[in-house]
Amino acid sequence: MADPALWVWRHPKPVGAAGLCVGARSDLPVHWRRAKRLARRIQQVARRQRLPHIVYTSPLRRCADVGAWLRRWGWQHRQDPALLELDFGSWDGQRWADIGRQPVDDWVANFAHHHAPGGGEALTTLLGRAAAWQPAPVGLGDLNGCVVISHGGWMLARRWTESAKGRLPSAEEWPMPPAYGQCWRFKMHT
Repeated sequence: MADPALWVWRHPKPVGAAGLCVGARSDLPVHWRRAKRLARRIQQVARRQRLPHIVYTSPLRRCADVGAWLRRWGWQHRQDPALLELDFGSWDGQRWADIGRQPVDDWVANFAHHHAPGGGEALTTLLGRAAAWQPAPVGLGDLNGCVVISHGGWMLARRWTESAKGRLPSAEEWPMPPAYGQCWRFKMHT
């Protein structure tokens, strides 16, 4: 059996997100067809990979709506706030253009060093949350994998912590998030 992996999908494109700072406080919906389409793709991968029919999602609708489709088809759906996007505090839900250049420049200058954009959550907190996340025990013996639906920032944080060996990122090093609906595989803690 291969090493267990987290199969993490980024949620579908949310409705009304264009130009906005979207984080843990913005509970934007996704079109039901997009949610259902991603759930079908996840179901196909789970079948091929023999993954347990348990899905972990962020509690925000853009993730949880996909989990709800899987639940309709017999899966267990578990929501976990540890899978949330970065909390941008007072910036969340605002247009980036309205936040102002100076606050964004201050964040970029102190990107991963305990600076909380908009008074929300520091990137170091998200990095720790993503690195520590592990699915709850399910009593299925050896778990060969786990299905997760989360956010681009959470996925970037998990990838960073797996590859950077404790080094904090600068804003210039922080990559672009995965495409909506894209899947990345991560190591599962054993």
